[in-house]
Amino acid sequence: MTTRHALLPTGVGELTAVLDEAEGRGTALVGLYFPGHWTLPDPESFGPRTDADEPVLVALAAQLGEYLDGRRREFDLPLDLRGGEHHRRVWERLSRIPYGATLTYGELAAESGGAAQAVGRAVGANPVSIVVPCHRVVGADGSLTGYAGGLERKRHLLALEEPAASERDALF
Repeated sequence: MTTRHALLPTGVGELTAVLDEAEGRGTALVGLYFPGHWTLPDPESFGPRTDADEPVLVALAAQLGEYLDGRRREFDLPLDLRGGEHHRRVWERLSRIPYGATLTYGELAAESGGAAQAVGRAVGANPVSIVVPCHRVVGADGSLTGYAGGLERKRHLLALEEPAASERDALF
């Protein structure tokens, strides 16, 4: 098995990054989990611990640092998102929510062709939090609901992006 993991210290806690070989594409990020992550897979599936000096991990650590410092708006990492068709469709849509913007679960359900509860499960099962920005999904009234890393982290991540939202709103 080629799956392996590393622990990365960040401003939002020590994250567990899981790597594996993506079919025909080399090493890819397959998981990024918070301490106390709600939908944490069995840690046995993460494989052995590896050094954080692998190229994908070096890039991930750098990009996370830049994002958390407000210097990065998008991630450019090799991903291998593993899940059913509906989950992958939801995750793909999450990837297109612009920095500083939010989308409601209802809007996401309408766009992805699933019931709101199924969409909520797919959002909650996002295997690469932050990189695939599920923190940008909010309740119909704009309230913060559910986040595998906890609502305080969701609030923190959205607050990081607020200046961009203000800039965008000023254009209209």
